Amino acid sequence: MNHQQYSVIGVMSGTSLDGIDLVHVKLTKSKHWNFEILAHRCVNYTVTWKQRLQTADTLNPEQLKKFDADYTALLGDVCNSFIADNKLTKIMAICSHGHTILHQPHNGFTLQIGNLPDLATLTNHLVVCDFRVQDVNMGGQGAPLVPIGDKLLFADYDYCLNLGGFANLSFENNNRRIAYDICAVNVVLNHYASLLGAEYDDKGAFAKAGSPQPQQLKQLNKLPFYTLQPPKSLGIEWVRENIMPILEPIEKPEDAIATFTDHAAKQIAGSISKKSSVLITGGGAYNSFLIDLIRKNGDFTITLPESKIIEYKEAVVFALLGVLRLRNEVNCLSSVTGASSDHCSGVIHTP
Repeated sequence: MNHQQYSVIGVMSGTSLDGIDLVHVKLTKSKHWNFEILAHRCVNYTVTWKQRLQTADTLNPEQLKKFDADYTALLGDVCNSFIADNKLTKIMAICSHGHTILHQPHNGFTLQIGNLPDLATLTNHLVVCDFRVQDVNMGGQGAPLVPIGDKLLFADYDYCLNLGGFANLSFENNNRRIAYDICAVNVVLNHYASLLGAEYDDKGAFAKAGSPQPQQLKQLNKLPFYTLQPPKSLGIEWVRENIMPILEPIEKPEDAIATFTDHAAKQIAGSISKKSSVLITGGGAYNSFLIDLIRKNGDFTITLPESKIIEYKEAVVFALLGVLRLRNEVNCLSSVTGASSDHCSGVIHTP
């Protein structure tokens, strides 16, 4: 493929379970890559789908196989509605991340559902998907994958920080892209917010009303993961095994949220060099209390971009990953994931 302009759809579902993000994006390659978001949508999960996704890591192999087929069908319906409602024509490809159910790179395994060949048949479009498996097979973490987009699309910033289910950071160091998961964020905060009848901690109101608990805060900050050198990545299994047992003794959900917000802010700020510029995206960018705590714990300039970049940056980057795969160009960086070499990852399904 040697086209210089690409009209594609990027599809992303994150661990915070906000919903399925879709973007119609025009990617242009001249001296540098540029992008323009032409249409976007977030399709919220129903209560039933959210519950199924939250417990999917407990399914046996046969149940997972059925669930994968169900989720692929859901993605097909969502993509078709997005295409029809926006009257999209001449779409080169749908570039889809799927939804991560299991992520165990230390065991050589990662699973993103929704990447079955059926998606191409259901949408009658070329599909590029399943970007993580090859990296894990090459000894990498399979994550994070967004840093190649940070490097090619957002190079004006010293750091790109995404605050989603997990916080991850991306930056250049001696002409090498370094990136890693810092800590959990919304995957924990949303859980405790649900105990208070909310989907998330709106602007950090629950955290502001609660009191950080010193004993649990000390335990959280001493977790061994934080002493590991990158590449490193996190999954929901790690949260269940390491975070929840520490927070469970806290009686009030507000105090648990306050404790974890304080913890996340400290871990995030401690990962960023002084006097640098930081672009923050992801749903956590709207948590103004968390952002203020990150500022107070560090010494750097924070930029919060327009809402469609905050909310859809990851979907844009997966659109780019798909285009790079179609061009047979590197879209996974070994300096980020720890794979044996840079490589071009992703599976192509034809309708």
